[in-house]
Amino acid sequence: MTHASEVPVGELSIEHMEDATPYPDKIKNSRYLDELRLLQIELLKVQQWVKDSGQRVVILFEGRDAAGKGGSIRRFTENLNPRGARVVALSKPNDTERGQWYFQRYVQHLPTAGEIVLFDRSWYNRGGVEIVMGFCTPQEYGEFFRQVPGFERSVVESGTHLFKLWFAVSRKNQKKRFDDRRNDPLRQWKMSPIDEAALSKWDDYTRARDAMLVHSDNPTTPWTVVNSNEKKRARIESIRHVLHTLDYEHKDHEVARAPDPFVVQAAADVMSPSGLPTFE
Repeated sequence: MTHASEVPVGELSIEHMEDATPYPDKIKNSRYLDELRLLQIELLKVQQWVKDSGQRVVILFEGRDAAGKGGSIRRFTENLNPRGARVVALSKPNDTERGQWYFQRYVQHLPTAGEIVLFDRSWYNRGGVEIVMGFCTPQEYGEFFRQVPGFERSVVESGTHLFKLWFAVSRKNQKKRFDDRRNDPLRQWKMSPIDEAALSKWDDYTRARDAMLVHSDNPTTPWTVVNSNEKKRARIESIRHVLHTLDYEHKDHEVARAPDPFVVQAAADVMSPSGLPTFE
C-alpha cells in the first residue's frame, strides 16, 4: 500500500498510519500556509481563553526519532505569547532526579492556571527509548505502566486538558530524515548515538510503541495517532485536533473542524490489543 487514503477510514490500522503517506499528492504550499495561518489565529483565541478563564493545557509530543515532533511544536507556538506558553524538552535525568519518584521531575513543569505547556518528549521516555536502550529495568518499566494511568487521571481531574500525540513515520522516511540531518550543518546537532541506533532497533521500538499505545490509552487520557509521513499535513491536522477538542470562546468551527481522518486517528481505533504484553 502506498497511501493511507486507499483504505476505508474504519479499517485503518497503526501500520497504515505509519507506513504510508495520507494521499498520493502532497498539500500545496500556498494552501498549507493559508490553513496554518487560520489555525494559528485560533490558537491565539485558545491562549486568550486559557488566560482569561485560568485553564491549564498540556500537549505531549511523542513518536520515533525524526517523526516531525519539533517542527509541529514550532507551528503550534510560533505566534503564541511566550509568557503563557512554553516548551519543555528535558535532558537525561541527573543523579538527584534518578533517585526521585519517576514522575517527579515532570510534575514541576506542569502548567499553572492560564498556561499552555508542550512537552517535546515526556514521561513516556520510559515506555520507549529507556526500555529499548536498556536505560531502565523491566521492573521499572512495569511499574511505569501501573502508575501512569493514575498519574494522568490526577492531572486531568485537577482541571488540566491533556493531549497525547503520537507522530507516526515510516522506516524509509526516518532514514531519509536522518540522512538529511547528517548532511545539513544547521541540523547535525539533532543527531545523537540514540538516533543512530533507532534504525537498527526499529522492531524493538515498534513493540514498545504498541505496548505504550495500548496500555496507556483510556477514555480519560486517550492517545491520538498523527500520520507524519507528510510533515505539513501532520502539522496542520494535529493543531486542528487540539482546537476541535477544546471548547474555547469565539471558536471558528469551520477552521477548528474535526481533523482529516487519514492524518489523525484515535489510537483506540487503529490499535489491536491482541498479543501485547500485560503489566501486573
